[in-house]
Amino acid sequence: MAAETVRLTTAQALVRFLAHQFSERDGVEQRLIPGVWGIFGHGNVAGLGQALLQAAETGEADLPYHLARNEQGMVHASVAFAKMRDRLATYACTASTGPGSTNMITGAALATTNRIPVLLLPSDMFATRVADPVLQQLEDTRGGDVSVNDAFRPVSKYFDRISRPEQLIPAALAAMRVLTDPVETGAVTVCLPQDVQAEAYDWPVAFFRRRVWHVGRPVPEPEALKRAAELLRTARRPLLVAGGGVVYSGAGEALREFAEATGVPVADTHAGKGALAWDHPCAVGGLGSTGTAAANALAAEADVVIGVGTRYSDFTTASHTVFGDPEVRFVNLNVARLDAVKHAAEPLVADARLGLEGLQRELAGWKADDAHRQRALELAAEWRRTADACFALGHGPLPAQTEILGALRRALDDRDVVINAAGSMPGDLQMLWRSRDPKAYHVEYAYSTMGYEVAAGLGAKMAAPDREVVVLVGDGSYLMMAQEIVTMVSERVKVIIVIVQNHGFASIGSLSESLGSQRFGTRYRYRDGGSGLLDGEVLPVDLAANAASLGAEVLRAATVEEFGAAMKQARAARRTTVVHVETDLYGPNPPGSAWWDVPVSEVSALDSTRRAYGTYREAKRSQRHYL
Repeated sequence: MAAETVRLTTAQALVRFLAHQFSERDGVEQRLIPGVWGIFGHGNVAGLGQALLQAAETGEADLPYHLARNEQGMVHASVAFAKMRDRLATYACTASTGPGSTNMITGAALATTNRIPVLLLPSDMFATRVADPVLQQLEDTRGGDVSVNDAFRPVSKYFDRISRPEQLIPAALAAMRVLTDPVETGAVTVCLPQDVQAEAYDWPVAFFRRRVWHVGRPVPEPEALKRAAELLRTARRPLLVAGGGVVYSGAGEALREFAEATGVPVADTHAGKGALAWDHPCAVGGLGSTGTAAANALAAEADVVIGVGTRYSDFTTASHTVFGDPEVRFVNLNVARLDAVKHAAEPLVADARLGLEGLQRELAGWKADDAHRQRALELAAEWRRTADACFALGHGPLPAQTEILGALRRALDDRDVVINAAGSMPGDLQMLWRSRDPKAYHVEYAYSTMGYEVAAGLGAKMAAPDREVVVLVGDGSYLMMAQEIVTMVSERVKVIIVIVQNHGFASIGSLSESLGSQRFGTRYRYRDGGSGLLDGEVLPVDLAANAASLGAEVLRAATVEEFGAAMKQARAARRTTVVHVETDLYGPNPPGSAWWDVPVSEVSALDSTRRAYGTYREAKRSQRHYL
């Protein structure tokens, strides 16, 4: 008996398929793809555009469409949504051919680097090639099947091009598999030639049935647990590093119980901040290049490091210098073997929650030395006093950025979400921010993408409408991508955006100075006629006025006190509100306690560079592989 079929275009079939996909973990189901972001052009307006309109008009598929203002921005919004939903739900993004699609590549790289799912549907050139070369087509002499969308391949965890309608069936199923795999997830790219989008086919009705994709919790191997526990029992100065895997697994409670049972101090990465409350007796703050003095001191002494859900980026390891014990050993609990075996570790490939619970059982009766636990408490208390001082500098005439962060934290509740990604603020936040909620600290620091913040605020708020979402953005990142303020207004989504304007690139300027490059090219100035450099007066850029022109309510603050009052007003507002404040480009910054490997020119005619190279060579001496 022939299977029942229905005649639809490829685009109509994809819309209907996506509307019936669900994820499930621990018995809780939710829509895997609750909607589609897009910007229409000739490459998708009559394909996916028509299909989404038909779905909305007829009710044949529940897949709402959201109009973005920048294709990269809509990918960032989707990633932020997925991050807030612990990677169990994300959005699809449709773009037209050529530049519309390639605008999504940076977003794809961000998603894959952060291991967060997003479904990208770039439009492609005619599969029939009947009208080649068409508008926006790249003609490649190496092959007729090459298009600009091939640039998605290295930044996608799954890539396919649908050159015939029936190819959509295996491709769509494969796409869902990767999106829901905690190990393999990232950007999933399915290219849709514009003619194939509109082509009809007799689809099996079974293709559109309700599908629930189970996201499992891999169980730790018993022997691996024993090996890990055996190593940990030898530790005199253990340190646990909590990464994003703790948050995505919902393992915060298991982490707290493990820490309390064993007394092991807990440091965190950007992705793991909030997994353990900042004021818990075992919490010692951020680790690495922009970490706290407490966490870095304990890392320097640690003889066994327990990495849970971390990929050990160079900022976490301070470019392989933060762990100072020559005999340091690692136990890495991670759902991905790639990360579990890093630093010649004793690997524990498992779900973070189940792995922590298993380790606690294996370590029953064992506890870190009293002296080590007391030292961690004292170091953490000392760092908190340092942070308090950073919040209350009384700096002038412009406030320091750290003072604004202190005022912001006082203005927020524990469940309020702060979002950031690039510039000087991630470093200050990693050192100073105090989070008790794993979803309250949302800093994208795997790809550290300037332009992520505003769009991410939109996605985060859509994922958690019951939380206040606050975007922290500097002028550098704001100038790269602020368009989604218009989308917030049109979607009636309320987000607070804090613009911290210092008229330059504070982070890179400070780094440049430390590397002997004298802050060259990092300040927003007129070109000076005499020197030919950008050393003139400050540019008359008014970002508050720009935000108002995009439809946001705008509040201006000149002092820390005015900023606090403006934040109170912004929280009470019912629509997107921007709070603008200017800060000192030159700091002062929180005291650093670790290194970051940024090579300095080996030869130079500049004294500043030669001095910096000497410092660099000295720092390199402590860098090593952990074997």
